[in-house]
Amino acid sequence: MTLVFRVFVRIAAAAVVMAGLSAVGGIGAVLSAQPAYAQSNITVRGNSRIEADAIRAHFAVGPGERLDSAKIDEAVRNLYATGLFQDVSVTRTGGGLVVTVVENSVINRVSFEGNKKIKDATLTAEVQSKSRGPFSQTLVQNDVQRILELYRRGGRYDATVEPQIISRPNGRVDLIFAINENDKSKISAIEFVGNNAFSDSRLRDEMTTTESNFLSWLKTSDVYDPDRINADLELVRRFYLSKGYADFRVVGSEVNFSEPDNAFVITVTVEEGPVYRFGKVDIESNVADIDATTLRGAIVGGEGEVYSATDVEKTVENMSVELATSGYAFAQVRPRGSRDYENHIVSVTYSVEEGARVYVERINIRGNTRTRDYVIRREFDLSEGDAYNQAMINRAEKRLNRLGFFKTVRITSEPGSSPDRLIVNVDVEDQPTGDFGISGGYSTADGLIGEVSIAEKNLLGRGYYAKAGVTFGEKTRGVDFSFTDPYFLGRRLSAGFDLYAKKREETSYSSYSLDTVGGALRLGLPITDNLNFGVNYQLYSRDVKLDSRLTDGCFTNSSGIAVGPDGVTPCAAGLDPREASIALKESEGQTLTSLAGYSINWNSLDSVQNPRDGLRIEFRQDFAGLGGDSEFLRTTFDARYYHELPWDMVGLIRGQAGHVLGWGDDDLRVLDHFMKGPDLVRGFKTNGIGPRDALTDDPLGGTVYAGLSGEIQFPLPYIPKDIGLKGAVFADAGTLLDYEGITSFDSGGTTQFLDVEGDSGDIRSSVGVSIMWQSPMGPLRFDYAWVLSKDDADEEQAFRFSGGTRF
Repeated sequence: MTLVFRVFVRIAAAAVVMAGLSAVGGIGAVLSAQPAYAQSNITVRGNSRIEADAIRAHFAVGPGERLDSAKIDEAVRNLYATGLFQDVSVTRTGGGLVVTVVENSVINRVSFEGNKKIKDATLTAEVQSKSRGPFSQTLVQNDVQRILELYRRGGRYDATVEPQIISRPNGRVDLIFAINENDKSKISAIEFVGNNAFSDSRLRDEMTTTESNFLSWLKTSDVYDPDRINADLELVRRFYLSKGYADFRVVGSEVNFSEPDNAFVITVTVEEGPVYRFGKVDIESNVADIDATTLRGAIVGGEGEVYSATDVEKTVENMSVELATSGYAFAQVRPRGSRDYENHIVSVTYSVEEGARVYVERINIRGNTRTRDYVIRREFDLSEGDAYNQAMINRAEKRLNRLGFFKTVRITSEPGSSPDRLIVNVDVEDQPTGDFGISGGYSTADGLIGEVSIAEKNLLGRGYYAKAGVTFGEKTRGVDFSFTDPYFLGRRLSAGFDLYAKKREETSYSSYSLDTVGGALRLGLPITDNLNFGVNYQLYSRDVKLDSRLTDGCFTNSSGIAVGPDGVTPCAAGLDPREASIALKESEGQTLTSLAGYSINWNSLDSVQNPRDGLRIEFRQDFAGLGGDSEFLRTTFDARYYHELPWDMVGLIRGQAGHVLGWGDDDLRVLDHFMKGPDLVRGFKTNGIGPRDALTDDPLGGTVYAGLSGEIQFPLPYIPKDIGLKGAVFADAGTLLDYEGITSFDSGGTTQFLDVEGDSGDIRSSVGVSIMWQSPMGPLRFDYAWVLSKDDADEEQAFRFSGGTRF
């Protein structure tokens, strides 16, 4: 009796467990021992829109397979993955399965309310919930996060999104995303802790992220973006390393968001360390055929100079290119630094080693929808089949970025078809390169002036530059057209031409009008990244016109009496006592000038728009006399040196000089002389310096000029730097002398003699203050100068304003 009872209890318990498992959906445990079910034995319940066979298809098995627990679990997961069901359950009944589903509603339409800053089309493309698609709460919540992320990218961290569901007949719903955009979240402050060598504002200059101010509506750089902040911190690090701070590191950055102010405060903690200088700079070659001494000319940054990681990178690039062009394709240059912590010296050894023999199998150009492939490929100093060189790859990436054709440039590599092959992938994103401009301005020399121009720096996607413009103003009008091919004949030569026609009316600075029509041919050869050589040919016609009242022979002599050409007889009644200089009378009419010239340019400025460090030099000579009416040799020199000073100031020293030498039988014309004024020494009128006609006061110009200027630029206190306003103090000194034009003129049988004054060669000098505004619409400059020394014939002008706007 006891044994029978025990057996009965065990059988009953097993039955209860199996029934319980089946009731709660423990299908895997129950069905693991069950035979495979035919689809005819699978019952589907709860479906109204989805066909039962479509649901059964998820439970189908192949020949010889069993519909075991694993297969059923997989089928349930797949049904959920379709997004068509809220719930799926499977139970066993009799000899089959029952699949019970609860279908999701169908979205009738998706709409957005309250959005003004982001268009419906952008939001529709971002969300996964679609019209006529299944409704899923999980999907909707993910869409809310996607929309919020879009607004965060635009700086609106305070935006909210509320999904609203409106039920419709036949299991349909309308999905509405109610959006409250709120105000843009600003960056109220970017602060640095631990910086002693450079101010907060100087370090902010290195960042692309800016603080918010009253110009925030014009910019998006004051939007908090974690990725951009990280990139900016790397820019700050590179800046310190370029200034000798080899131990510099960013300790950390803290971002605090103030909900009441809807603004971020970013605090960056840094450790600067001491300034290091270059110690011994050496080269060692581990390649038998390479003489290390031949590479010394490629070194940037010598012993005793402030250490700069940028100089080290440039040296590696220079050496790598020189080795590659010398036939050592696989030679690699690796810098090795030895730091003397006590004396703050970094000794650098550039080691030349035999690199791995890896070749470029293929260069893939991707993402360019407008720019031609060859425009991108020509920026590489290597091509398919050449030895792979990372320094040349880096150089090509810099060149592509400098073109300005692309929003992004990214060069990566991947293994090729064999271990000694690499595939180089160049991913770019084209950006608009056209420019339609309407600009206007005012200067004390030309009055109001405006320009309408259209320019394209990637014409037809071939990298050509073209510009056409029309200028109009109170005293000047003109048209011009320029075209440049930066890779003439497939080589790194720039070639182009200019065509122009200009008309300048008589002004208070010149008593004649001038019509100029001409053109030029240009050819430029880059010798290095900083040094360029150019040649040019110009042909232009100038027509000098004088008012008839200025050529009637009546003028006021030194005694204030209006006399005729003989200087004695009183003028006839009705004649104007004003008279043009005989030098201008001799130049009246049309002349043709044909000249050829060359120029040598050195440019190591760190920035074209806002230089803080570097040197720019231009030396040029023009030889006129290849036909035409003018015969002279003109030489000019202009050098500007910028250097960073303490307290976020920038020093500028400028030197300029020129000489023109007439070499033919005829005297130099007035227009072939140099005319100088505030462009040489501020505080004087346009054409206000140098030789003049003592009787008519017309400027005659000179054949020699020289000038030296010093300027200190500084940020204006309490004004955000990204507004572009800064001040300056300056001192100028210079002179213009040696008039070598005609000194007498035959007028109606009477010889008139030129009385020249102001040709003493005295040094003119001045000091002054300036306000400069690099406005969003163009550069403006205001100068006020006090003249310290001058010639009696010079004409002063304390205030000068010049500039233009683009809108």
